[in-house]
Amino acid sequence: MKVDILTLFPEMFVSPLNQSIIKRAQDKGKVEIKINDIREYARNKHGQVDDYPYGGGAGMVMKPDVVVRSIESVKCDNSWIVYMSPRGKTLHQNKVKELALKPHLVILCGHYEGIDERILDFVDEQISIGDYILTGGELPAMVLLDAVVRLIPGVLGDEHSTEEESFTHGLLEYPHYTRPRVFRDKEVPEVLLSGHHENIRLWRKKQSLLTTLLNRPELLLNRKYDEEEKKLLMEILFNGE
Repeated sequence: MKVDILTLFPEMFVSPLNQSIIKRAQDKGKVEIKINDIREYARNKHGQVDDYPYGGGAGMVMKPDVVVRSIESVKCDNSWIVYMSPRGKTLHQNKVKELALKPHLVILCGHYEGIDERILDFVDEQISIGDYILTGGELPAMVLLDAVVRLIPGVLGDEHSTEEESFTHGLLEYPHYTRPRVFRDKEVPEVLLSGHHENIRLWRKKQSLLTTLLNRPELLLNRKYDEEEKKLLMEILFNGE
């Protein structure tokens, strides 16, 4: 996979791209990431990338000629161009899976009051990471990049399954435990020590349902439950477990 990031602040990406999973993915050759400075595509002597909005108002708006030149400099036939924007659809795991299949992802980071509306003619979709406002699109771009890269086949390795993570099946993940067996009078649940794989599987699914019910109950609305989930959910609701 190839990723091009278009930003006014390329230095913000230097450290994050050289850490943890993203660094390993690049070292393995699973992803090629390039940071592109939008300022390089400004043509006047001052390197101007923004201007005052027509009609007045606070703030500055990123110029269409500059930004579109930066897009066209990296775009190819199989590119998918994403603009990180609070006006976009909220990012979710299914979208992450979809983007992880793209051969070339271009991520545009806005700044100031945003971008000239005409730039959107050159964008495939807008994505938001939540209902709040940040200074620019750089941090959302990092969130998107991290979520996508880890799903590229071979990045995490065979020892890590993404199929049991939160949101993969529309539920939050079950609790995890490790050594020591007892920590400040709290013990690891006995079922996890039993070695009985089927009981462990059922416990984990039940805990996943319970965690979702307590923390994100809206995820359970309109969900299609299989018979096993229905039974476990009834036990939670009526037995107080």
